[in-house]
Amino acid sequence: MSLDDLKSRLPEYAKDLKLNLSSLARETILDEQKKFGTFLAAAYAVGEPETLKAIAGEVEDKLSAEAKTGAKAAASIMGMNNVYYRFTHLAMAKDYKTLPAKLRMNVIANPGVEKADFELWSLAVSAINGCGMCVDSHEGELKKAGLSSEQIQASVRIAAVVHAVAAVMRAESALA
Repeated sequence: MSLDDLKSRLPEYAKDLKLNLSSLARETILDEQKKFGTFLAAAYAVGEPETLKAIAGEVEDKLSAEAKTGAKAAASIMGMNNVYYRFTHLAMAKDYKTLPAKLRMNVIANPGVEKADFELWSLAVSAINGCGMCVDSHEGELKKAGLSSEQIQASVRIAAVVHAVAAVMRAESALA
C-alpha cells in the first residue's frame, strides 16, 4: 500500500485530508528522513491498520532501517511517557512531579538516528497523544538543535493529518 492507495480509500467528505496528505508528502521544509519518519511515527501512534499499512508501504524505500526503527521507537516510548507525564502534570497532588518515574527510557539516550530526528518524531507523537508537558520538552530540545518553528509545525501538521485520516478510516471500517 501507499499514500495514494490510502487517499483512494478515503471517502469524499474527507477530501481535505486527501489534499493535505498529498501536500505534506511533498513538503520540502523537512528533509526526507524527518518528514517520512514523522509520517511513520504518527502512523504507529494512531495504530489504525489501513493507515499504518499505507504509510509503512510509502516509507519503505524512503527511510533506512535505522530510521524506521527510530520512528517506531519514538511512537513506542511516547505511548508510555505521554500517559505517565500527562498524569503527573494533571494530578492535583504535585508530589508526583518529584517522584522518579522508574520507567525504562533507554532509547531516548540512544535512538539509533540523529537526536533531532528522534525528538521531532517524539514531538509529533506527543501532540497526537495530547501530552503538553512532553510537547514542551521536545519542542525545547528541537529549538536547541536549531530547528525552526516552521519545521516543528510541519511535523505536527503531519501528525494531525495522519491522526484525522486514521479516525476516518476507523469510523468507516466500523460501518462496513
